[in-house]
Amino acid sequence: MTALIVQARLDSSRLYGKALLPLGGRPLILRVMEALKTVPCGCRILACPPDCASAFAALAEEAGFKLAVGPKEDVLARYCLAIRRFAPDRIIRATGDNPFVFADAAIRLNEEAGALNADYAGYSGMPYGAGVESVKSEALLRAEREARSPTEREHVCPYLYNHPEVFLLHRPLAPLIWQGPDIRLTVDTPEDYKQAELLYTGLPAGASAGERYRGEAVIRSARALFP
Repeated sequence: MTALIVQARLDSSRLYGKALLPLGGRPLILRVMEALKTVPCGCRILACPPDCASAFAALAEEAGFKLAVGPKEDVLARYCLAIRRFAPDRIIRATGDNPFVFADAAIRLNEEAGALNADYAGYSGMPYGAGVESVKSEALLRAEREARSPTEREHVCPYLYNHPEVFLLHRPLAPLIWQGPDIRLTVDTPEDYKQAELLYTGLPAGASAGERYRGEAVIRSARALFP
């Protein structure tokens, strides 16, 4: 069983409370979950620290996500708590500051990772904020036991891809339709948020979530708005 886990928190130093900022009239974190609802999986989880649980609980329920609460800074441990609770074999890891994540690319990446039995998979060459990672649960549990540096604990997957002698990695260049390393889609600063508001209005109106969050549609809209 694959679990899709979105990590989120509220106290970003560059844009405090960004997860709850409105995007198209609804909280940004809800848009992230909305974008990923088309990704096939056995369980969808919003993983947050304790001080965010009350703010996120109703939104997670509305989106059909379970809420998992864990350490604020040790995000690797937060993921592993969710693994022990829901017992998935594989994790699709996404972050709550990427409302334009490419759902179709996430589906393909996870399929490739499963076919190869890869411990870790992630595309390169995509717009910043468009991708996810696909990781075997047992690999993350091993990382939790062995990773020591704050960076490895906070960013979840560096221990895996920094040890190719231990883990089977799948890190190909993304298919051409999803390439755009010059495009920035994440929301980390006030300037990012202003751009996200413009981009959201430029996506296909009235389309299903599956069509609205296709990588090609997002890239096309981004290049038209920000040439």
